[in-house]
Amino acid sequence: MKRLFIGSTLSIAFALIAFGVVSGQQRGTGGRGQPPPLSAQQAAPIDLTGYWVSVVTEDWRWRMATPPRGDYQSLPLNQAARKAADAWDLAKDEAAGLQCKPYGVGNIMRQPGRLHITWQDESTLTFEFDAGTQTRLLHFGAASAPAGPKTWQGHSVAEWVRPGRNSVADPRIADQVGTVPGGGGAGLRGAPPRSATMFEGGALKVTTTNFRDGYLRNNGVPYSENASLVEHFDRLPTHPNGDVWLVVSSILEDPTYLTAPLYLSTQFKKEPNGAKWTPTPCNTDPPSMPRTK
Repeated sequence: MKRLFIGSTLSIAFALIAFGVVSGQQRGTGGRGQPPPLSAQQAAPIDLTGYWVSVVTEDWRWRMATPPRGDYQSLPLNQAARKAADAWDLAKDEAAGLQCKPYGVGNIMRQPGRLHITWQDESTLTFEFDAGTQTRLLHFGAASAPAGPKTWQGHSVAEWVRPGRNSVADPRIADQVGTVPGGGGAGLRGAPPRSATMFEGGALKVTTTNFRDGYLRNNGVPYSENASLVEHFDRLPTHPNGDVWLVVSSILEDPTYLTAPLYLSTQFKKEPNGAKWTPTPCNTDPPSMPRTK
């Protein structure tokens, strides 16, 4: 009788252990009964998907037309950069098949046009631009660039940043006074005023490397393949009139051509659909005439 009791007790114990293992497996692979981690898409604190149109609120003269050669005012260029910009020749670029140099990652967000954001999969955001028909892939959790030649848009690693002002935009909104060297000043024509609350919902931080050399402006102002780019994408709270704004704050550092980091801010407004989506190939209009004194 005693032996039967002991055997029954052991059988019950093993059954309970087996039940616990199976239950843990059924609850997920997070270990110790924890659910599996959320994917980047599931963890998104803000929704960036949809169609957005660029609203040029600052640097109009450099973004809406091709500036004359040698017009690189407000950029922190060294002597090598100024020499390269002064030697720019649009016809030579076109003959060499380099029409997309102004549409690389260092300037694509500044091109007037439309942006279409979608999820390629749960770990990859796709940014499509109608200007130059360019595409950027933003990879969550990807630490290093793949092997192969460098591309116009490079390799972008993305991460969600939880509520709090982002490190890129902080210098630009402090006390709403002054501007950061490098253009993209505090102009607010047509865009909502900046405030600390714009970052309370979290942001997308993107670090991009492994890209080809290109132009900071359409008139041949260069950035090199040694540059690095950090961007924060902030979706502002919906305006009372229903408008939804996206603010992109960026910092580009280039030891080859810049004497200081280049800070820029760019605004987009959400559109209801893709009715106005019109992709066009890389193309640079002839430069405008220099201003006369």
